[in-house]
Amino acid sequence: MYGAFQQRLADTLAEIESAGLSKRERIITTPQGPEIGVVDAEHEVLNFCANNYLGLADDPRIVEAAHEGLDDYGFGMASVRFICGTQTPHRELERRIAAFLGTQDTILFSSCFDANGGVFEALFGPQDAIISDELNHASLIDGIRLSKASRYRYRNADMADLRAQLEASADAQTRVIVTDGVFSMDGAYAPLREICDLADEFGALVLVDDSHAVGFVGAGGRGTPELFGVADRVDILTGTLGKALGGASGGYVSSHAEVVELLRQRARPYLFSNSVAPSVVTGSLAALDTIAASEQARQQLIANTILLRGLMSAAGFDLDPFTGPSDATRPGDVPPHPITPVMFPGPDGARLAGGIAQHMLAAGVYVIPFSYPVVPRGKARIRVQLSAAHSSDDVRTCVDAFVAARAALTA
Repeated sequence: MYGAFQQRLADTLAEIESAGLSKRERIITTPQGPEIGVVDAEHEVLNFCANNYLGLADDPRIVEAAHEGLDDYGFGMASVRFICGTQTPHRELERRIAAFLGTQDTILFSSCFDANGGVFEALFGPQDAIISDELNHASLIDGIRLSKASRYRYRNADMADLRAQLEASADAQTRVIVTDGVFSMDGAYAPLREICDLADEFGALVLVDDSHAVGFVGAGGRGTPELFGVADRVDILTGTLGKALGGASGGYVSSHAEVVELLRQRARPYLFSNSVAPSVVTGSLAALDTIAASEQARQQLIANTILLRGLMSAAGFDLDPFTGPSDATRPGDVPPHPITPVMFPGPDGARLAGGIAQHMLAAGVYVIPFSYPVVPRGKARIRVQLSAAHSSDDVRTCVDAFVAARAALTA
């Protein structure tokens, strides 16, 4: 039986390859950092494709705390929390995240994908409506699909369309507006002030996935609600420990006490999956301590981002217009996000982006091309991601590599 199915899979893989859309995983031989070792590269390369925004993935303080967690609490819990109990650092991390974000309580999941996969089915039923931004992360989209609530979608950051969807869902018992705080493929901020204004007008809840913001966006690193002054108006926050907060794994939902308690009772990814490993929990606690004193790192991250955008624009590269200075979702007092998409539009864009990334790797700069289905067809890009651990010379080296690769492939 597998023979026919095997051929079908092989045909699909061949189509992906011929379209230049194949995604290949490179093997890294070192800890995550601004420079990494990569199999098949002669020397360590500059890394511009990690979510290591504050450079904490190999921070000695976090590594030491993780070692202590391994020594004190073992390798893992070997079951789910309601069966075998909850270790003290897990509850401590939940309390610390809630205090950091200004919510009443937090619940840990093994990933933010699981957090988003569990929140909607447990909280919203057939009588409710979920109104979601069209560019939300795949985990939000998949989680919403699991709910029996009515589903509505509004155009990205389009408040007129959001209003129309709120009006169309007027019969729902409970409505929740769902958005990324930062859209991961564009580096654009959601217009949270306007979203919260509409939520207040229509009596809706607001849920924000702040994975690409918590830890480094906002005056204290508390994410987009802090940045836009709406922390007390966002009802449910989801996020990850796998980016700025140490870069390991794990996710959370942080919200009102009743929301968190119901998730403990009914969220399937929580009830049927092992919790985060103890060493990751203790390392993440140390990451929260580190973030409290990371103002200099946050400023370095902003400076690196501004430098890269300026040099790339001056070199004539097409940066995603969502991240430009005229973007209405990024007012003048809001710094640009370190996600910087370098666009290669059109039917051959994916192939060109892949070629440029390959050429840059040979020159010692590691970036990753994104193409369909991760982004829409015809909107291929190389998503450059800055870190506070990068130096200004690192940023200039990255831009020089882009220029050289473009010259080599488009001559």
